Amino acid sequence: MEHSRQGLLIVLSGPSGVGKGTILHRVIGRRKNLKLSRSYTTRGPRKGETNGTEYWFLTKEEFLKAVERGEMFEYAEYCGNYYGTPRKQVQQELSQGNNIILEIEVQGGEQILKKCPEAIGIFIIPPSVKVLEERLRARGLDSPEAVIERLEASKHEFRYAKMYDYMVINDIMDECASNILKIIDAESMKFKHIGYKIEEVLKNA
Repeated sequence: MEHSRQGLLIVLSGPSGVGKGTILHRVIGRRKNLKLSRSYTTRGPRKGETNGTEYWFLTKEEFLKAVERGEMFEYAEYCGNYYGTPRKQVQQELSQGNNIILEIEVQGGEQILKKCPEAIGIFIIPPSVKVLEERLRARGLDSPEAVIERLEASKHEFRYAKMYDYMVINDIMDECASNILKIIDAESMKFKHIGYKIEEVLKNA
């Protein structure tokens, strides 16, 4: 006997360089109903990134027009670029019973967690600030000045961690991904997320 249910809205955040993208590559596909929201951004694509895969890349003018049209579920400015979540994609996935992960900055995460108390917040942290700095420098995507800017931003981001439901340390990548899947599996079995009353189950049993 099948029952329709609303999908879970999962907000995943953490400081730049903590490994969110790599972790998500190890999480998405491990559950058939787990989807990743593709954000809009005004930053340029990095080497190997393609439009519609990692992000939808927009000009600043295109982004702000989408905001004016009410197309954004949330949006924020981070290190000089805009990032935002398209509302339509999230609504479609949730209505189809899919669990959807929003990988977003803490400013956007705050907006979603306030608007949607049922959302599940997961905050990823590095083992230490020193490890975070090493990872930022090792990936070679930013200038030394940009690395310093991101490290300074991370101090601000850590202050938002207490808004989230779970904190997961990304020390060993596979363990971190496994812990995130355990959280999603456990939340999926909670009565408040199942979407039907126990009386209906008993009536139709």
